[in-house]
Parts: sequence; C-alpha cells; structure tokens
Amino acid sequence: MEKIYSRPKSLNKRATGFCPGCMHGVVTKMICEAIDEFDMQDKTTAVLGIGCGSLGMFHFDTDLILTQHGRAPATATGVKRNMPDQLVFTYQGDGDLAAIGLAEIMHCANRGENITVIFVNNSTYGMTGGQMAPTTLIGQKSTTTQTGRNPGNMEGYPMHMCEILNQLEAPQYIARFSLSTPAGIMKAREGIKKAFKMQLDKKGFTFVELLSNCPTNWGMTPEKTIEFMKENTMKVFEVGEFRAPKEDK
Repeated sequence: MEKIYSRPKSLNKRATGFCPGCMHGVVTKMICEAIDEFDMQDKTTAVLGIGCGSLGMFHFDTDLILTQHGRAPATATGVKRNMPDQLVFTYQGDGDLAAIGLAEIMHCANRGENITVIFVNNSTYGMTGGQMAPTTLIGQKSTTTQTGRNPGNMEGYPMHMCEILNQLEAPQYIARFSLSTPAGIMKAREGIKKAFKMQLDKKGFTFVELLSNCPTNWGMTPEKTIEFMKENTMKVFEVGEFRAPKEDK
C-alpha cells in the first residue's frame, strides 16, 4: 500500500493536550510539517508564550524555550541574534501577544528582527479562565464581560494586530488566515511555509495570524464554534496577506 502521509518527525509521538475541537492541534501539526519540509528539526528553536500555546513544550520535538508572559519576541530575538542560522519562531495567543506582550511585539517588528511570529487568535484568554482578551469581539461574552464586550463600559474594541503591525516599515510578511475551513487551513499552511522560507533567506520579520476557536471558553460545541467564526470572527478580522513580496501577491 502506498503511504500518502506520515506523522511529522518534529512532532512528538503523544496524544494532544488540547481541548477537543480546539485548532491549536492543527496549528502545531502544520508548523511541524513546515519544519520537516525545510529539514530544520535539529536547527529550530520554538519560543512559547504563556497560554495554550505553552503546551507546545509537549509536542514540538525541537529546541524549546518557555518564556514569561508576553516576552516571547524578546527571547526569540536573543536566540536568533546569537544563532542566526537557527529557524526561530514564537507561538503566542492573543492575551500573551496583544495584551501584556504588546510592547514586545511592536518593538521586535519595528526592528525587523529575522524571526517568525505565529499568532493564534481565538478571542479569549483560553488557559487562564476565559477572560476578555484584546481581540474579543464586540458583544462576545467572557468571564469578565458576562453580558458581552461593550465599549460603552470602557471595555474597548477588538485589536487588529495585522493592521497595526502593517503600519511599521520593517516587517516583510504579515498575513492572517482562518482555520474555519479546510481551504483556510491549506492557505495557512502555505503562509507558515512562506514565513519560514523568508526567515531562512534572511528577509526579516514575518508574522502569521491564525483565527481559531475555543470550544471550552466559548461554551459551544466544536461545530458551533466553526459557525461562529464564519458568521462573526471573519467579519471583524479580514483574512489575507497584508504585506508580502511583490512577486508573491
């Protein structure tokens, strides 16, 4: 029988630690597939933020660093500057990157550090209790906005990180994909590969945002979360490549 797929070598052989229906497992596999495609397993450092992404410590069979909350870009900068031939990426959620780590990601991107940032946006603090995150939608309920996020209560508006970073001059690749459909997942896989290739070619800072779900904290079945993403999340967060090499657009 012809083998058409094999488990990525850079993905540890163990069951996922993510909640049923969560897309973090899909993201982890896509990253490992890209690492294998570039034959970089022994020359990759994953820098994990605090949150659900930190479970990558059990899944990535690469060098790993688990950082303090929000500090992944600074740590990744140190790794890359000392080992420029390493493939270095951060794996961060919306609370980690867009809240406590906002200064870190802004200055890292503004300097044009030659790293890749994988930003999983599920519009909630997934691991720490389902509180409102910077990317929580208007009207979306959380443990700290039990009647729905309301700017009139001084709760602010969803932060659009791709659009914010796109105002800076240094970043070389900025893109957002949705994991709500198989087609979206395929585009996300190609986006991750493109970002890694640009880093290996020493092009500079690359940023890939992935719209994801959180069945546990959204209080929905996995199927319902996919419907919610299509009907709500994707209407707030536009998908596409905001900045890419001209020949790739």
